[in-house]
Amino acid sequence: MSDRVILLDTTLRDGEQALAASLSTSAKLQIAVALERLGIDIIEAGFPVSSPGDFDSVRQIAATIKNSRICALSRAVQGDIDAAAQALNIADQFRIHTFISTSDIHVESKLKRSFEQVLEMATGAIKYARNFTDDVEFSCEDAGRTPIDNLCRMVEAAIKAGARTINIPDTVGYTTPTEFGGIITNIYNRVPNIDQAIISVHCHDDLGLSVANSIAAVEAGARQVEGTINGIGERAGNAALEEIIMILKTRAAHFGVDCNADATELYRTSTQVSQLCNMPVQSNKAIVGANAFSHSSGIHQDGVLKSQNTYEIMTPESVGVPRTTLNMTSRSGRHVIKHRMGELGYQESDFDLDSLYQRFLKLADKKGQVFDYDLEALLFMQNQQTENHYQLRQLNVQAGTNHFATGSVELQIGEQIVTEAATGNGPVDSVYRAIERATGQQMSIQSFDIGAKGGGHDALGQVDITAEFNGRTFHGMGLSTDIIEAAAEALLYVHNLIWRQQQIDQQKQQHSKEAV
Repeated sequence: MSDRVILLDTTLRDGEQALAASLSTSAKLQIAVALERLGIDIIEAGFPVSSPGDFDSVRQIAATIKNSRICALSRAVQGDIDAAAQALNIADQFRIHTFISTSDIHVESKLKRSFEQVLEMATGAIKYARNFTDDVEFSCEDAGRTPIDNLCRMVEAAIKAGARTINIPDTVGYTTPTEFGGIITNIYNRVPNIDQAIISVHCHDDLGLSVANSIAAVEAGARQVEGTINGIGERAGNAALEEIIMILKTRAAHFGVDCNADATELYRTSTQVSQLCNMPVQSNKAIVGANAFSHSSGIHQDGVLKSQNTYEIMTPESVGVPRTTLNMTSRSGRHVIKHRMGELGYQESDFDLDSLYQRFLKLADKKGQVFDYDLEALLFMQNQQTENHYQLRQLNVQAGTNHFATGSVELQIGEQIVTEAATGNGPVDSVYRAIERATGQQMSIQSFDIGAKGGGHDALGQVDITAEFNGRTFHGMGLSTDIIEAAAEALLYVHNLIWRQQQIDQQKQQHSKEAV
């Protein structure tokens, strides 16, 4: 049996299903690049048949990523498999992942078919997918509640049909580690052709057991684990891959297996997913939480000072937790910024130095001193703000107790400069009303969250909003030492997303007319 566990990341598929707003293609590509840098073996990039946007995202990721294999999901339906193949065929190698429910409750209540019919659908889909690639994965949805006799029959038939990876999902997070490990053991003992396939597991966290179940499966012989960064996903989420990775690496001698992941990329990848998905990481989250390597107890602090391993079973550096460095001011030159970015693990191709340096100077003039986390925040915003149609040039607010606030904005909209003012029941409300007048577009704000990047009174303020426009939900983010400016940037971020989507819709309409 192999001593390597394959990692399949489904942040861009299962993880995205849990988000209030769909990720843009640009955001998905950024996450895919981060996952490739982390050393993820297989990236499940999406569900191509679900929407044109998902199809385009999967195709762009397949065209860009070279060191990880790209995978797309499909139901056991030919149309789904066709869409997956068309989205993926630009890649040198790819995987089609097809699935169907196998538990009695799903077969009878959801599919309204007999198990024999479901068995036929599954094998037919696998054989059809093999027309496009030798790498076909098959999932027995709700395997955790499937009678073991039926599950073994399905696994044997799927392998015979051509699936080379068999996924056993605990779709509703129902099983315990002993039960789930027992299912994997039973499959190995009872399926005669199991040596022709890799067993994979995909566990959900409804009872908080997804990681424990995944590890129990590895102990029982599973050699692929599926999960997401930060554990995001449907309902209570998926198994957190950062936890799986560090369990395997920290306890390698116990398990006798390892994985290809570069653990020093975990913190950076977690932070990027958190920001792009607008899903904050709880402070006490294992591996990547803010408190994961902090010590408050005097006894603990004394022990760590004497020997770090008294209370830390891994080092912050092992997962890429950065040092907080205070060495950059407005007098720092481009070479300093380039050097710091290199020390933080970024390649020159990851950023535009001239653009980043100009943003750095503006922030340094406001703060005096710039930290590593400030620099990374500036890079994140630079990557998000390409080809902006709406740009904030000036912002003014007058506000006080017992008075309406007045906000005025000067925007660059395409080639035009537009100035508007409005009153509101607070400074942010007045600015938002002024922006709506300037853009001519109104949207419904669903959530408004304020946070800080770093510490101190001059920390960068981060505003995250979700907004609804024409039945679609969008996520916007703004960063500034001025929280009102950050709020304005977050709203304009959404306006730019809407504008870009409108351009895509117009292009599609034009292509449809030309086709007719």
